[in-house]
Amino acid sequence: MTTVLGISAFYHDAAAALVVDGEIAAAAQEERFTRKKHDERFPTHAIEYCLQEAGIEPGDLDYVGFYDKPFLKFERLLETYLAFAPAGFQSFLSAIPVWLKQKLYLRRELNRGLKHAYKKRYVFTEHHESHAASAFFPSPFSEAAILTVDGVGEWATASYGFGKENRITLTNELHFPHSPGLLYSAFTYFCGFRVNSGEYKLMGLAPYGEPKYIDLILDKLIDLKADGSFRMNMSYFNYCQGLTMTSRRFDRLFGGRPRRPESPLTEREMDMAASIQVVTEEIIMRMARHVHDETGLDRLCLAGGVALNCVANGRILREGPFGDIWIQPAAGDAGGALGVALFIWHQLLDKPRHPNPLDHQKGSYLGPRFSEKEIKSFLDDIGARYRYFDDEDQLCDHVADLISQDKVIGWLQDRMEFGPRALGARSILGDARSRKMQSVMNLKIKFRESFRPFAPSVLEEHVDEYFEARPHEPSPYMLLVAPVNPDKRAKLSDDDLQLHGIDKLKTCRSVIPAITHVDYSARVQTVDADRHGRYYRLLKRFEQKTGSAVVINTSFNVRGEPIVCTPEHAYRCFMATNMDVLVLERFVLSKDEQPNAKQHEIDEYLEQFELD
Repeated sequence: MTTVLGISAFYHDAAAALVVDGEIAAAAQEERFTRKKHDERFPTHAIEYCLQEAGIEPGDLDYVGFYDKPFLKFERLLETYLAFAPAGFQSFLSAIPVWLKQKLYLRRELNRGLKHAYKKRYVFTEHHESHAASAFFPSPFSEAAILTVDGVGEWATASYGFGKENRITLTNELHFPHSPGLLYSAFTYFCGFRVNSGEYKLMGLAPYGEPKYIDLILDKLIDLKADGSFRMNMSYFNYCQGLTMTSRRFDRLFGGRPRRPESPLTEREMDMAASIQVVTEEIIMRMARHVHDETGLDRLCLAGGVALNCVANGRILREGPFGDIWIQPAAGDAGGALGVALFIWHQLLDKPRHPNPLDHQKGSYLGPRFSEKEIKSFLDDIGARYRYFDDEDQLCDHVADLISQDKVIGWLQDRMEFGPRALGARSILGDARSRKMQSVMNLKIKFRESFRPFAPSVLEEHVDEYFEARPHEPSPYMLLVAPVNPDKRAKLSDDDLQLHGIDKLKTCRSVIPAITHVDYSARVQTVDADRHGRYYRLLKRFEQKTGSAVVINTSFNVRGEPIVCTPEHAYRCFMATNMDVLVLERFVLSKDEQPNAKQHEIDEYLEQFELD
């Protein structure tokens, strides 16, 4: 048995991944264990989980890899500060102590994290190399083009190349400070959301606005080329030398200071979100066409934080030159841990690769699971009241009934997902046909902004009935946006068509209104029997009962909290929200049968998490 551990840490979303004899055995983000969202610290708990899953100790590992090269990153940091000196001295003072204390002594940190038991070599891949490996090696393709796009690694902010059998080759890069990810993050910051976690909010806000700033962005902020590369006018940005993303000149260009977090959203922010979303889609589309022209390949693999922009992904699939695309579900930094482990196995050890028609990501169900014995012991210890179903068909029948009755269901099953999306293992479920469910879930369950859209899970065999997709077109990782089919849309009145901004939420737009965004789009997850097991059987039963093959699937957490990992996390979240039912494997708990959650307990629960 050959074991390879990959690690990402110290920047955003620390994670660990374990590959055993070429198979992905385990992968998890540190945040799920520490309950600190986007925890960047050394992933001690994630590593411990991965090793436990394989039944080994740190000293048993054959190889350990880290997902980027810290000395190259430090070189970029120093060169950037020197280039902008004396501006940026405060930013320099805040960054350097962390590097001198920890990041430059990575081998020491790795040794400490592995309890000084691992005595073999460490492998350091480049950041975008890790992204590329995470995109191609688990994919179902024997050969494919590769495109990686993010904020910044060492120097690269985007790269492309190709993968063939058990090797990847990157041929071209876009370099810092010119970055699609940092451009999008600058608008995220300016619109009052947190950088590195609020970008998906900006994407969700975009359909409420009008893209009236596109020409301004293309004229003033970036010089965009036909191949998708661009140069940014750095006088409008401050991230090279300051503690903010944008400069005062950016403020003047967009008519005032950045929006203060938690203050009301205005038309300006909605229009800025719409504009930068369109520009980002154009950048990615040009990149994709160029990569296709250069490689001549019909399939594309994507990774990097910008690959989580599922609107852009959907456009690549529908309008781009590739016949098929595959996106790493943990496309951000967490996925780099998996990428470096697979890179060591295939590229450095020259081990063969045998593509799976589904893929090798295993539905991204790579995290911890909990036995029914463990769940029962926990529930009995806290005095919870529950019903246990011996028969799985009866369980699915019962839960399908509850969903059809407008109940909100907390659903914990099997192994936790790896990546930012809940995919039916740590999910909150509801009836997509409900006109009130979107507001109920946002305000009373998730405690988040009312404008945020919810995603649908749909039986794969019915995806083309509800969405503009090919028959059985897979989207198991919720990384593609598709329009709702015209025949499922509602006819809008003249008054509805006059609505602007957040007022657009008031309108019922389709037969599945709870997951139909204001532009008739939806971030689709397809559910199939091979990947999704009990979750597929639940949706199948719901379809048999109601005629609808679609349910709401949102992540099992509240705003500011990581997705739940354990039954205890799930129970506490269930009791501190207006969720109706909790399903832990085959144990079903009804809220009205539990001890009442007092408001002070809810407040205490929510205070643990940093709201942004």
